[in-house]
Amino acid sequence: MATPAIGTPTLIGVGVGPGDPGLVTLKAVAVFEAADVILVPATEASGREAGRAEQLVVAVCPSAAAKLQRVPFSMAQRSGIGTKRRQSWMASAKAAEQAFADGATAVAFATVGDPSVYSTFSYLAAYVREAVPGLTVSVVPGITAMQALAAVSLTPLVEGTESLTLVPVTAGMDAVATALDTSDTVLAYKGGRQFRELLTLIRDHGRDGILGVDVGLPSQRLIPLAEAANEQVPYFATVIVAPVRTETGGRL
Repeated sequence: MATPAIGTPTLIGVGVGPGDPGLVTLKAVAVFEAADVILVPATEASGREAGRAEQLVVAVCPSAAAKLQRVPFSMAQRSGIGTKRRQSWMASAKAAEQAFADGATAVAFATVGDPSVYSTFSYLAAYVREAVPGLTVSVVPGITAMQALAAVSLTPLVEGTESLTLVPVTAGMDAVATALDTSDTVLAYKGGRQFRELLTLIRDHGRDGILGVDVGLPSQRLIPLAEAANEQVPYFATVIVAPVRTETGGRL
């Protein structure tokens, strides 16, 4: 992260990883220590309790607790730009704008995973750029769910000349089918509501994989897809479908 000029308003999107505090980067901790205000999403699921991002911030930087500000974020809408989603973006943007108006120089927005992978941060930043003249925006990457699942399941994401596709199930089964047809390794996100259909599609393609639920949390579960037919799968579960590798270094 480049050092902004003194007094320059700076908005920083900070990835805090999938759930294990040990996977939060040193740079993320440094940003939390230096920030004037730290915005954290509060969803319907978290209610009045701390959400996952907030829990991780406090776990790795206890002194940040006094700088936290919860902003409402709705998870009720899974696709498209509807009223609740737009209101969430605006609420976060207004909170950042107000923080700058009150004298803050550095405002951080903590997000689970990575700010550049299916994150709301890019939408938030677009709104704040329009409202705050001279704003500097920066991003601190975080470990993604697919990386965490690959690590705990001891599944290499790609080897040698293999290709990888990350696809949200919310894009439709045709998109997932294309990924299964054209990529060696496929990571499927956001598939909880359509898991049965996803599982059937993977089987019909003659492929297999692993379902990861709550990866990085004490409640973590790794389930072979062959055993997952009766699972109740949450929205943020991750599925990894890797190629069958029969020879060490065979794809070099």
